[in-house]
Amino acid sequence: MLVVETIAKIRRAHFIEGKSIKQICRELRLSRNTVRRVIRSGATEFSYDRTTQPRPKIDPWRSELDGMLAENVRRPKRERLTLIRIYEELR
Repeated sequence: MLVVETIAKIRRAHFIEGKSIKQICRELRLSRNTVRRVIRSGATEFSYDRTTQPRPKIDPWRSELDGMLAENVRRPKRERLTLIRIYEELR
């Protein structure tokens, strides 16, 4: 994702300083397609929005894990489960 400062550097280098796209790519370490897209569009900020948010892989065990962690906090320090032990319990 490009930040506004990088977009400003690209546009300044191309339009004011007259640098070529290839030279801008080398200096800012960006791809030519990215630099071209910034120069051709008038946008000052690019962002990517997901159409659907993927569910986390741990979601089916979330309630069980939350219960384990809550119970683990109530235990005395010496009896608490380690991360490896929690993993084995979930497995």
